[in-house]
Parts: sequence; structure tokens; C-alpha cells
Amino acid sequence: MAEQKKKSPAKSKGKKPKRSFFWWIGIVPFMAIRWGLRLVLVAIVAMFLLIGLYSVVNPPTTAYILSEGVRVGDIRREWRDIDTVSPHMARSIVAAEDANFCNHWGFDMAAIRDALEDGAGRGASTISQQTVKNVFLWHGRSWVRKALEAAITPVVETIWTKRRILEVYMNVAEFDEGVFGVGAAAPWYFGVDAADLSATQAARLAAILPNPKGRSAKRPSAFVQKRARAIASGAATIRADGRSACFES
Repeated sequence: MAEQKKKSPAKSKGKKPKRSFFWWIGIVPFMAIRWGLRLVLVAIVAMFLLIGLYSVVNPPTTAYILSEGVRVGDIRREWRDIDTVSPHMARSIVAAEDANFCNHWGFDMAAIRDALEDGAGRGASTISQQTVKNVFLWHGRSWVRKALEAAITPVVETIWTKRRILEVYMNVAEFDEGVFGVGAAAPWYFGVDAADLSATQAARLAAILPNPKGRSAKRPSAFVQKRARAIASGAATIRADGRSACFES
């Protein structure tokens, strides 16, 4: 009788070996970092695409406008192309917020040095930085936001024209509680179309930009009146010396 062959135990197919506790301790942080890097890469690509899109398409809204809409319940906003706005407005905004707008690449290094010397009471954000904050980020003091703002601003400066940056800024800036953009601010304060703003009216609107909820262009305080006169003078100066050339056709 032939010798009966011993059968080897069947090998289990598809069964993964049991992972030890120490294996999981090592793999979980690795996977978290891996997926975190993927998310960061996706966010960077999405931001580049959005910046490119907004170079030709008007931003429909911003995070801050949406939050204010929830808070106050009524938002006034009318998009206006820069060609349909009084030229006094563009010059006044630049004179008030960033006189060297045409001469820098997104950061005014001289203003930053002056702000550091004078202390925290003085700001040095350019119109480009404020546009990035208003359109792509959020309000409030945060090192994370400032770091993102510093990273995105040069990209916007590279892809957008100076004229486009100023156009977007004047359409998303807050001029009163629930009032965004010069298209809504001109009739709200003065009962006129944005195209018909006088030099004085434009200067008053620019004078309230740093604190739109605490200042009024319709009933200007002595400070706002004095500030508006300085802005009107500055607007005339930047036109005369050519510092408005980058946004005036």
C-alpha cells in the first residue's frame, strides 16, 4: 500500500498579518503628515486658480461680506468697473492708503521701516495687501493670516495689473456698516452716482476707510474733514508727479 502523503496545512490567502501597537504608533503620524501635505498642495493649487480667475472675473463676494450679511441682515453693494468711477476716487484711495502704490511690488518697505520705528500704532499695509486680505482671507489680527497675506500678495502683484488690484479693492472695501464698494457708498452718503463724485466727496470716502464704522463721510467730524483735505491735496500731488500712472488710462 502506497505511503499516504501528509498534507500540509492550507495557507490562508489574503489574510494580512496583525499589526502591532508600535506599528500603529509609527504609521498614524506618517499618514497624517502625508495627507496634510496633500491638502496643503490642493489648497495652493486652488488659490493659484482663484487668483488667475479673479484677474478677469469679478469676485462675487468675500468671506467678510458674507459674515456681515449674516450679522446685519442687509448688504449694499454694486460692482463698478474702474472706468465708470470718478477718477477722483482712485486717486483719493491711493493718496489715503498707499501713496507709493505704483512704485512697489506689493510691500512698501519704507512704510514698513517707519511703522517699526513708530511702534504698533502705525500701519504699513499696502492696497495690494488689503485686497488680498479682503478677497482671499479673513479680518482680524493673526500671525497665520499675516503669513498667508505675505505669501499671496506677490502672486497677485505678478498676475494682476495695478489697475485691477485697485478696481477690486474699491469694490470690496467697507465704507459703512453693510455698505461695500464705492458703487454703493456714493449714493449712500451723497446721493450721487460713483461716476459723479467730486474731489471733496471722494476724499471724504477715502478718509473713512481705516475705520468705516466709526467715521462718517456724510457727517464728517473735524478730524475727518482735516484728513479729507490732506487726501485731496495728496491726490492732486500723485497725479502731478506721475504716481497715478499705473492705474490711469
